[in-house]
Amino acid sequence: MKQLELKAASRATGTVRLPGSKSISNRVLLLAALADGATVVRNLLQADDTRVMVESLSRLGVRCVAEAPGVLQVPGVRGEFPVKQAALFLGNAGTAFRPLTAALAFSGGDYRLSGTPRMHQRPIGDLVDALRMMGASIEYLAGESYPPLAIHPADVRPGQSTRVRGDVSSQYLSALLMALPLAGGGRIVVEGELISKPYVEITLNLMQRFGIAVARDGWREFRVPPGPYRSPGTITLEGDASSASYFLAAGAVGGGPVRVEGVGRGSIQGDVRFAEVLERMGAIVNSGEDWIEASAAEGKLRAFDLDLNHIPDAAMTAAVLALFADGPCAVRNIASWRVKETDRIAAMATELRKLGAEVETGPDFLKVIPATLKSGVAIDTYDDHRMAMCFSLVSLGGVPLTINDPDCVAKTFPDYFAVFASIAR
Repeated sequence: MKQLELKAASRATGTVRLPGSKSISNRVLLLAALADGATVVRNLLQADDTRVMVESLSRLGVRCVAEAPGVLQVPGVRGEFPVKQAALFLGNAGTAFRPLTAALAFSGGDYRLSGTPRMHQRPIGDLVDALRMMGASIEYLAGESYPPLAIHPADVRPGQSTRVRGDVSSQYLSALLMALPLAGGGRIVVEGELISKPYVEITLNLMQRFGIAVARDGWREFRVPPGPYRSPGTITLEGDASSASYFLAAGAVGGGPVRVEGVGRGSIQGDVRFAEVLERMGAIVNSGEDWIEASAAEGKLRAFDLDLNHIPDAAMTAAVLALFADGPCAVRNIASWRVKETDRIAAMATELRKLGAEVETGPDFLKVIPATLKSGVAIDTYDDHRMAMCFSLVSLGGVPLTINDPDCVAKTFPDYFAVFASIAR
């Protein structure tokens, strides 16, 4: 196994230009492919998850053209994929697997969708049930309610209604919202509490950019008009707010200031609210339209007890920051961690304990009691990019550590460790 040794550091300062947002990138790629007219996408994330989406669209007959690094021209197919029979391997990219499942259910072809072993452990039954309610023909090829899937042509009537659970993954609702214009529109009712609402807001915002305005009654009911999507011509993507959390946290722990560029006050991403967590802990945060900056205040960071359901990815960064707090900390309402790239509640607890912390876990929470950091610990990353990135912050506590399988960051931020090294002193 490849390992990366991070030297002990005591200072972080500098400026980071963020890569494009993963959540926005894969949504825009799909919407651009389905649109009427070509779209030039700028500041597209160049990482494994977007590569998987681009390759899948190519196999479906959407021939994207790279005009420059991070600039891609996507020829829209007006809601009708030319290729009607294909096998797609989607890795462990939930932002590709779930939306493509829904879009292909209304595409009149025969498709096979598979992924990594971990993707085959991530549930998709609630999305499949919602699609079947509308007449979709989807078959499980292994375990019930889990990928891989076979999708067959179906007779779907326009304007149908369906229901989907909201308490497992917001990606199910986002997938349905993006696909319904292909089925002549329809109505979605959300059952239970909808988690990770900011990610659904990203979906609604981008659909409107492509000409589809969804009407909704709070977070319970959504009414989606028929397509087609219309290309906006050119769309420039925000930097990744989840990735921003690591550098802003570095500023809070390592003195700072650390500034991230590419995302700011006007962001459509919920993870910009990680800045509020830093302020709650006593860090100094400033922002503009296209930047956020964090610095440390005097003394230790303050302990916290927070519901972070709205920012589940950045919540991992908060859990590591608990190591630097002046008392016990709790991250709550994070049940969705269980069905991510790994079981993140279990993985975080294991690695935090290695570093000396006392940790208590439950179905949807993580409590951390910080202690003196242990030196020279080897952090396992579970093929999860966010495990690798958030634990890099530990080096700013003045202790060296080893990151096992550091290349897992290629999923969303291939040069993360080089960028992190540029601000760590």
